[in-house]
Amino acid sequence: MKTVAIIGAGAAGCFCAAELRRVAPEVAVTVFEAGSRPLAKVAITGGGRCNLTNDFEGIRSLAEAYPRGERVMKRALKAFSQEDTIRWFSERGVPCTLQEDHCWFPVSQDAMDVVRCLLREMKGVDLRVGTPVRFLRPAEGGFVISSAAEGGAEKSHYDYVVVTTGGMTKGCSFLESLDLEIIPPVPSLFTLNIPDKSLTALMGLVVNASISLQGTPFKASGPLLITDWGISGPATLKLSSYAARHLAESQYKGTVAINWLDRSENEVREMLQKSASGSHQKQIVNTPLLLQQRMWEHIVLRAGLRPDIRWAELGSKGLNRLIAALTQDTYPVSGKGKFKEEFVTAGGIGLSNIDLSTLECKRYPGLFFAGEILDIDAITGGFNLQAAWSTGYICAHSILSFLG
Repeated sequence: MKTVAIIGAGAAGCFCAAELRRVAPEVAVTVFEAGSRPLAKVAITGGGRCNLTNDFEGIRSLAEAYPRGERVMKRALKAFSQEDTIRWFSERGVPCTLQEDHCWFPVSQDAMDVVRCLLREMKGVDLRVGTPVRFLRPAEGGFVISSAAEGGAEKSHYDYVVVTTGGMTKGCSFLESLDLEIIPPVPSLFTLNIPDKSLTALMGLVVNASISLQGTPFKASGPLLITDWGISGPATLKLSSYAARHLAESQYKGTVAINWLDRSENEVREMLQKSASGSHQKQIVNTPLLLQQRMWEHIVLRAGLRPDIRWAELGSKGLNRLIAALTQDTYPVSGKGKFKEEFVTAGGIGLSNIDLSTLECKRYPGLFFAGEILDIDAITGGFNLQAAWSTGYICAHSILSFLG
C-alpha cells in the first residue's frame, strides 16, 4: 500500500487529502497538523462566511490578482479553475452564490459548511491534530517524518510527502535541512496606520477610491474604509499586497496618495465646473460632489478653503487646490495594522525549487508543496483560497499519476 503524508491541515492540505481519497481510496493518507483543529483559518476567512473563490471578472492579467506566483497560477487554474471549485463544493452539498463584488460564498454564508464538507470528504484519512512535524528527511523509496504529540514522538516512512503548512512565519523548521531556496516571508494583506486625526475622525466612512504609494508604481482601487487608526478595506489590502516587500523594506513608512473619486483630474475639473456654474451663491461645503457630507467637508478643508466659501469666490487657484485634494490627497504612513489570525504572507518556498506543472520539488522527487507555503500570494477576494484549492489539486493528481 502506498503512503502519503500531508503536513498541514489547512485549505490546500485538506483539499489534497480529499482528492486523494476520492480517486484512490486504497492509498493511506496521513495529515499532520500542529494546531488543535484542522481548517482553522478556513473557519474564520471572509468574516466567518468563507470567500471560496472569485469569478475573476475584470482581472485583465493574473498578476493583478497574484502579485507573486502568476506563472504557477496560470497552470494551476487550467488544472482546477474557479468554476471547478464551485462545482466541486456544490456537488458535495455546499451550494454557492456569487456576490456583486465578484466573490463566491456558500449560500449559507457559513464557513463551517465548507469545513464540514472537506472533513467529510477526508473520511478514512488519518488526521493527527496537535502533532507538529519535527523533521523530514529523504530515505530510500520515500521520506522519513518525525512527529511529536502528547505522550511521545514517532518516526514513520512515507512514499510521498506534501507540505501545506501555510505562511512560513513559524512551524517550518523541519525544512531547514533540505537546503531549499526560501524567499523571506513578509506580511502581505494588512491595513495602514495614518497618524492624521482629521482623517481618522471620519472613521466608519467607506469611499470608492484609488490609492497609490508615492515614489513607487504600486496602486489599487476599490472600497476604502477609514478606521480609527488609518485606512483599511479592499483598496488598502490590495495595495498592501502589491507593495508587500517594498513596505517591509521601508519599515512600513511612506506616503499614500488617495484619489477620493477614482477619476482623472480632467474629469474632476469638469464635474466641479459644472457644479460651480449652477450654484454660484451656494457654499461649496453644502454641495458635496459624489461624496458623503462629512468627507466632502474634510476635502474642502484639505484644500485650504474657508468653510463658508461660495462657488462664485473659488477662482482658478481655489479650483486647482480642490482638484488636488480630491485626486492627490496625501497622508504619511506610520506603520501597518496588527496581524489578525487570518493574515497572509508573501514569500516562502522559492518557485525555482519546484516543477511548475506538478509542484514537485526538483531536488527531492516525491516531495510536493501546495498553498501559501509556496511563494504565491494574492489580493483579497477569494484568490488566496483558490490558489489553495488549485495547488492542492495539482499535488494530489501528480501523486496519483505516479501510482498509475
